[in-house]
Amino acid sequence: MFRSRSKDEQAATAKVTADQPQQPRDPQAPKGRPTPKRSDAQANRRTRAQTPTNRKEASKAQREARRADMAKQREAMANGDERYLPVRDKGPVRRFARDYVDSRWCVAEFFLPMAVIILVLTMIRVPQIQNVALLLWLVIIVLIVLDSVGIWFRMGKQLKERFPNESHRGVKAYAVMRTLQMRRLRLPKPQVKRGERP
Repeated sequence: MFRSRSKDEQAATAKVTADQPQQPRDPQAPKGRPTPKRSDAQANRRTRAQTPTNRKEASKAQREARRADMAKQREAMANGDERYLPVRDKGPVRRFARDYVDSRWCVAEFFLPMAVIILVLTMIRVPQIQNVALLLWLVIIVLIVLDSVGIWFRMGKQLKERFPNESHRGVKAYAVMRTLQMRRLRLPKPQVKRGERP
């Protein structure tokens, strides 16, 4: 009863345990390594956290982190790196909208230069020139509205074809707002040439 096992019995139990397949470890089972001492665990936490001791240092660290994030965002805006773009510009649907707008000529992107010319013409005290300036205002606004409506519907159709399962909420307005900026000043920078369809 209290005697030690024979070698044959030990070999048989070893064989039985070897035949059983290795099962994944149960989360409640022992972890197979000793639990660290409390003092060691606290020391490890302290070295990992590295929290500033006062508010001044904390705000300085926060400013530095914000500055680094902004630098990454600026770089992403310049080269179109999706990882660091703001949430407003992320995703394949937004990228398609940007490429769709950047690949074509838009009337709205010439609004600023035309507005300056019209403003100069309205300052000239000749009634005929002022009438021409007012007519130009009307023409440019009508053209911008027609072009924007065309982009809205054409791009909406393309979005349904290319991204049927994605959310299109706010994408058309995002594209139309991009047309109002001059191509050189657009952010993120255009990644396609004019005439190059996305």
